[in-house]
Amino acid sequence: MGKEIWKPGNMLYPLPVVMVSMADRDGNYNIITIAWAGTVCTDPPMVSISVRPERYSYSILRETGEFVVNLTTRHLARAADYCGVKSGRDVDKFQTLRLTPVEALRVKAPLIGESPVNLECQVKQVLELGSHSLFLAEIVAVHAEDAYLDEQRRFHLEKAEPIVYSHGAYLLCGEQIGTFGYSVRRKPRKKGGKSGN
Repeated sequence: MGKEIWKPGNMLYPLPVVMVSMADRDGNYNIITIAWAGTVCTDPPMVSISVRPERYSYSILRETGEFVVNLTTRHLARAADYCGVKSGRDVDKFQTLRLTPVEALRVKAPLIGESPVNLECQVKQVLELGSHSLFLAEIVAVHAEDAYLDEQRRFHLEKAEPIVYSHGAYLLCGEQIGTFGYSVRRKPRKKGGKSGN
């Protein structure tokens, strides 16, 4: 079994699929779907999104410095695709897709009510990198759908059926195969026997 050598390119897959909502200076809403998004920092909590300057959303993000990252699910897959291929110059995506804009706590950008998790973000820095600009933003509020909380207040995003993006395809997240630290966790001691490692 061998490997082919390809030209340098972005092959970091799978990626999260997020719908980024925003409001322009006049209060008009828009949504852009972004797969180039990621966690940046824990303290302060920060995320990044990468946007091409020619995209309609770019100027809104630059002018307002605010947005909301909305996590996507099986139920939102079609809407996520639509918001990635249709421009806000031509269509009101909230109205067309019958999505619910919900007022945020700290930013003027709306939450998408149908998303199980919404992250309100304020831009701290913009890096012009080439084909895309990287928006580094601090998370200033988090909204989590209480339907996915258990009795111990643990959040179960997997029940919302989150999706990821890989090589042009939207995929459901798979089954759990471990938890953080399971590779080094001691196995429970058996009665009358030695603990194994």
